[in-house]
Amino acid sequence: MKNRPNDPRGRPRHAHPGSAPPRPPPPRHVAETGEVVIGLRAGLAVFKRRPGDVLRVAFARELRDEVAELARWAASQRIPCAELHEAELDRIAESSHHEGLCVLARPRKWASAQDVAALLVQRRGTAIALDRVRNPYNVGAILRSAAFFGIDAVLLGTPAPHPGLPPMAVRVAEGGAENVTLARTTDLADTLSRLRGRGVKVVGADGQADRSAIGFPFAHPTVLVMGNEREGLGDRVRAQCDAIVAIPGSGAVESLNVAVATGVLASEMVRGRVSPAAR
Repeated sequence: MKNRPNDPRGRPRHAHPGSAPPRPPPPRHVAETGEVVIGLRAGLAVFKRRPGDVLRVAFARELRDEVAELARWAASQRIPCAELHEAELDRIAESSHHEGLCVLARPRKWASAQDVAALLVQRRGTAIALDRVRNPYNVGAILRSAAFFGIDAVLLGTPAPHPGLPPMAVRVAEGGAENVTLARTTDLADTLSRLRGRGVKVVGADGQADRSAIGFPFAHPTVLVMGNEREGLGDRVRAQCDAIVAIPGSGAVESLNVAVATGVLASEMVRGRVSPAAR
């Protein structure tokens, strides 16, 4: 990206001539109290879905048109919104993969297991649970697929401390993180047991399972459980599954990437439930 020329005082030009100069990027301790969302689609999704959480915006010159509505709104709300050099965006994002937009937002709200159960029962809906899936690129791709297919919730299961969403996962999700209900647990097996107690069916994925996922009659409400990238489903989690399914393949390679497999299975879960107009 080309850098935005400095004004005579050596400061980056701000988005709204005549308004106060942009404040400096937030210090690290401020960012840690909130969430730095990086990426164009991810940042715009925060603005669309939870604008009340937006605290500060920084963007690259090349994105003026794409973020024009966000910048106008920020000015109307007296929220700092600055056009910055790429190096400054790199520093805020702690990454060069910010796509020219960084949004500092209040911490996202996480649903409880009870919230997820109530949502699934009410909607006869679908959810995806991740058993120790840690790679942020995989988590982000799964969130994107979940939002695309209209999955109601995604449940992150990781041993303590509570699992969170790395900025890269949110960026890769391309807005998906704002369009599904998110929950987390440090004991996924226990959480699945409580969901089953509310009548939610639990289906696990395992490449070695005998039963094919293609054409599988997914009940509703249901939770699809995807296992760790290397180890698969944990024993306690597997014990909570009402069924275990696999995606049949050619046998040329052992398995699919967990994010790709989740996309295939999510499509099967909602087959017949997504109207053509929504596709």
